[in-house]
Amino acid sequence: MAARTSAPDYAQLVLMPEVEARRALRAEGKPISLTILRPVFCALGRGVLRTLRVRPVKEETELEVLAGYDGYERIER
Repeated sequence: MAARTSAPDYAQLVLMPEVEARRALRAEGKPISLTILRPVFCALGRGVLRTLRVRPVKEETELEVLAGYDGYERIER
């Protein structure tokens, strides 16, 4: 009987700093796309860029990472 490989637990990466999560995901050898959430107004991200969601896409051949900052500071144009 062949050993069954369990699916990765991406939930453990939620709220981890994005750099650390990306480092951990590189071990899977899949391309990673990164989307950073931003407010609808002009703002600068404050604090740490954190992983909010990781999910497989394109028939599980790639990974999509959604990230956001701890907070945002509105800037005037």
